[in-house]
Amino acid sequence: MKSVVRAAAQDAPRDEAPYTLDEEAPRVLGFWDQSAFWANLGVSLFAFSGAYTVLAPDENGAAQLPITAGIVAMIVGTVLGGLMLGLAAVPGARTGQPAMVLLRGLFGARLSYVPTALNIVQLVGWGTFELIVIADAARQLYDGVPRWAYVLAAGVLTTVLAIWPLGSVRLLRRYVTAAVMIALVYFYLQLLREPLPDLGAAPGSGAQSWSLFWAGADAALAVSISWVPLAADYTRHARSARGAFGAATVAYAATQIIAYVLGLLALALVAGDSAQVYTPFLGVTLGAWFFAVFVLREADQSFANVYSTAVSIQNIVPRADRRVLAVALGALITGLALVLDMGDYAGFLSLIGSVFVPMLGVLAVDFFLGRGRRGWDLSAAAPSRWGMIAAWAIGFVTYQLINPGSVGGWSALWTDLRELLGFTPQPWTSASLLSFLAAGLAALAAGRIRPSGGAAPTEPVTSR
Repeated sequence: MKSVVRAAAQDAPRDEAPYTLDEEAPRVLGFWDQSAFWANLGVSLFAFSGAYTVLAPDENGAAQLPITAGIVAMIVGTVLGGLMLGLAAVPGARTGQPAMVLLRGLFGARLSYVPTALNIVQLVGWGTFELIVIADAARQLYDGVPRWAYVLAAGVLTTVLAIWPLGSVRLLRRYVTAAVMIALVYFYLQLLREPLPDLGAAPGSGAQSWSLFWAGADAALAVSISWVPLAADYTRHARSARGAFGAATVAYAATQIIAYVLGLLALALVAGDSAQVYTPFLGVTLGAWFFAVFVLREADQSFANVYSTAVSIQNIVPRADRRVLAVALGALITGLALVLDMGDYAGFLSLIGSVFVPMLGVLAVDFFLGRGRRGWDLSAAAPSRWGMIAAWAIGFVTYQLINPGSVGGWSALWTDLRELLGFTPQPWTSASLLSFLAAGLAALAAGRIRPSGGAAPTEPVTSR
């Protein structure tokens, strides 16, 4: 344990992320560095393998929204999610602090451990899913190698990138982004030449109703929102808050829309069979070569999850060396990916949304309209703010009552509570938007109550 919590023998280079929380974060990422980073995160194999989630699949996996409705729902959800991501990016750029440390100011130091633990769990889940997707996609390219070998290779690459995170961001800007854009354009040209089925009907089921539009939009928004609790881990290295907001909002949303539309077109070509969604890409001329670009760059998703997990742990153990944590976490998600599969991906997304959408509502209101304007206390002694926890809980309950998801007994619990209360959500209700608003309004009200600890400091307090 001592090797994990020890302080680094020396400070990190000035162009790389600090090893511990005791070191100052260098401001070395310009607008284009950040744009390349977020643009690459917006293009994911999940946009292909998980495209069916925006078609509001039922318990049997059958799509309930037509492709056209899914495309519009995805665009709406992604634009809203991009704006939320931009809001989450600004506090990191202004304070120079990572995401979970910012929650000390929002909830208090000790209470920040609760969302930190939840974030660690979701990041480990995402990192594991990423390695599974990389391995499955690689086997589509060449199945002469066992799955475990692809998982191990992806795990090693992920860990190496996570050890040098800012160097990895610059690598994306210089080389990877251009290759990804070329591959996207190529596949659009190829797939649009194929005879597409009726896009006004749901693939496989033929449904034409748009009644579940907001369920599809929430699924797309949840993918964007999954990056919210990571955003400040990178934007604390931004040269300006304006650049951080613009890069996160525009670059991420633009490329996620492009990737998801492509994924939905591919899904339409295979009659909604998500297990065959890669087939249209591999079936075109030179498809395997261009698809390999997506497979290789998927490691930027898993590296971001591993690095941010390490930084999240530092909120609890400030002097832990992030490099040691990255190696341990890389080994953990590799081991999990060897024994798990994709499972209930749609249910996982709904749980993420229900936790982090309302948390962002609380954070945005308090940072931009409340105590954050005068400066949060970000020290290890920051007093608890139970009012903000209550506001977060209100948003969480709002989300679950509208969209309890599909995770076994958990969903049944909220469905039963909904019936007990006599509450029936209307088709136009969006769990994400209403939970964001409910949490934000509750935070605004809670912020008007003077805490027992007295007035907020006029400048951020960051001593550890």
